[in-house]
Amino acid sequence: MKVHAEYADIPAFARRFLVHMSSISGKSDKTVHEYYYDLRTFFRFFMCYLNKASFDDFDTLDTSSFSLTDLKKLTTDDLYEFLMYIRNSRDNYQNATARKISCLKSFYNYMTVKSHQLDLNVAKDLESPKIPKKLPRYLTLDESVRLLNAVDGEFAVRDYAIITLFLNCGMRLSELVGINMHDMQEKSIFIRGKGNKERKVYLNDACIDALNDYLAIRPRDGVTDRDALFLSKRKCRISNNMVYRMVKKNMLRAGLDPEKYSPHKLRHTAATLMYVHGDVDVRALQEILGHEQLSTTQIYTHVDEKQLHEAIERNPLANTKKKKKAAE
Repeated sequence: MKVHAEYADIPAFARRFLVHMSSISGKSDKTVHEYYYDLRTFFRFFMCYLNKASFDDFDTLDTSSFSLTDLKKLTTDDLYEFLMYIRNSRDNYQNATARKISCLKSFYNYMTVKSHQLDLNVAKDLESPKIPKKLPRYLTLDESVRLLNAVDGEFAVRDYAIITLFLNCGMRLSELVGINMHDMQEKSIFIRGKGNKERKVYLNDACIDALNDYLAIRPRDGVTDRDALFLSKRKCRISNNMVYRMVKKNMLRAGLDPEKYSPHKLRHTAATLMYVHGDVDVRALQEILGHEQLSTTQIYTHVDEKQLHEAIERNPLANTKKKKKAAE
């Protein structure tokens, strides 16, 4: 990642932070890019706040001139002024605000502990908003079978293998796209997750059969990226966007709402099916999904409405009724 060249409109010390996040902390390109946007908004606000620029020009400000001296002037209260601004003027609510606070905490930790350019970490005590946990949207077992049966088109064998891996293994989109031929074992795949951490994912019979069918017809001649498992029509590694569009297209074929379900929802589906129908232990599920924290996995361990209803029906008092008084 050419962080220095790509992010030239933020201060040099902030670009060095992004380099650190990418190369040392192992953050994904997506996370680093989000941090860049958050820091650029942060510097733009304080250029205006410190009367070095006008809020009228906010969205076009080049912040590369924001100095370390300017940064040293800021207090924790100033940071809360920034958070109030993004909430009131830029419609940033809990999730967006929490991400910016996480970015600022990492940035100030780097500036004080790692690079020693600041003496005081004014972001250390910032409080993140409480984010209500939402139950993830997922396909039922019947809907999952419908989706698999609906896969069609010129690349149906490849697409069936991709959707089978999503629904059985709970991979992230980036993990699936990044699979290489040398990652393949007889009954498992090594995949690289968040932070470039590698984990071993075991394959069931459905995955093995689907992959064998695909490998039998996978192009060999004229391939640009010979090590990429899943190839596009142009014989290069399939892209995230292409997989995203393919999933949506097959959702339509299956009579499912493509606006409600994405590749990430198929990850939710895999986790839910394993937990609800497979009786998979939550800690095993954590390993399969590649979550660092068990609390992250627990959002997948919701139960469906049928189970809730059945649980109430199984209460030993379910058939106990009030005795009627005998008529006088």
